[in-house]
Amino acid sequence: MDDAGLPPYATDPGTGPDPDGVDPAAPDKLMATTDTDAGASGDSTDPAEHPLALRLEHLILGAGRQYTPFQAARTAGVSMDLASRFWRAMGFADIGQAKALTEADVLALRRLAGLVEAGLLSESMAIQVARSTGQTTARLADWQTDSFLEGLTEPPEPGMTRAEVAYPLVELLLPELEEFLIYVWRRQLAAATSRVVQSDDEEAVDRRLAVGFADLVGFTRLTRRLEEEELGELVEAFETTAADQVAAHGGRLIKTLGDEVLYVADDPGTAAEIGLRLIETMTGDESMPALRVGMAFGTVTTRMGDVFGTTVNLASRLTSIAPRDAVLVDGDFAQALGAAGDAPVSEVDATEDDKYRFALQPMWRRPVRGLGVVEPWLLTRRS
Repeated sequence: MDDAGLPPYATDPGTGPDPDGVDPAAPDKLMATTDTDAGASGDSTDPAEHPLALRLEHLILGAGRQYTPFQAARTAGVSMDLASRFWRAMGFADIGQAKALTEADVLALRRLAGLVEAGLLSESMAIQVARSTGQTTARLADWQTDSFLEGLTEPPEPGMTRAEVAYPLVELLLPELEEFLIYVWRRQLAAATSRVVQSDDEEAVDRRLAVGFADLVGFTRLTRRLEEEELGELVEAFETTAADQVAAHGGRLIKTLGDEVLYVADDPGTAAEIGLRLIETMTGDESMPALRVGMAFGTVTTRMGDVFGTTVNLASRLTSIAPRDAVLVDGDFAQALGAAGDAPVSEVDATEDDKYRFALQPMWRRPVRGLGVVEPWLLTRRS
């Protein structure tokens, strides 16, 4: 569904105050309204919209368009201001007063507002829930539409359009994908809450984590040399390989950025294994460019599934200076590996060959932009 299918609420001029007594004509409460908005004529849909698109929307949402933004907010018993912030947080565009919302939209708004009224969530936390859910599912929906459905809706007979194939396919897939989405979400939620409960850190937001970046070497040159389809296949292969290795060895993939992935692990030993596995896997594939990995260990701020802080910045900088097909780590990472018995950090320790999984070699100290002088360590696997 496009952005217009689930927009933020707007005040309906001429319908009186909203349930909280806010003047609907107040300039700071009005959403932007374009010339194509259907609210002026009372039409429920834009006549320019494709009929099949409307049928698909009805199928996916389970109901037809019934409410204007103002009507939805009033029915849910929520102020226009809060309703607008909820829907904008979910990433949907303003539509003025087009009748484009369904009963499900009203129910979702009522549920979020109810959590705030019951004191289970603060208003700011409810906005964060809306934003994180919207951002995550928007990317998922785009991927499924662009890649998954596009590949399955190739017209089976001459003269048929892809759009004509899409409706019955979506009708069959929708309930199965919905159930699978809920299953994966519950699994991920169980894993995330378990990590928080088992963590020794007092603050779940600020934790000590190992942070790793993996970056394809020469990606900019590749974008000029490869066709778009080839480039897309390369990026997808890289992201798939990275996601598989991170998950298989106990890390968590935070995000992918085309030619770069960001991941974290609870301990440096796990992160070290992931970093080396990535290098080993990529160097074994002749179709992939070289890879470099940088990792750091320290306090990290986690927010809405992302990570921030000096440790993250340091891992990124180490990646930028790492040799091709090599892994660099910072001093704290190296010390933590030594303390855990995973790698020697002195010449005396290095004589005990069979004791360690990894080897560490100190590199030249060097200034790193924004972080001062650091001493990187080259991480390798113990032979």
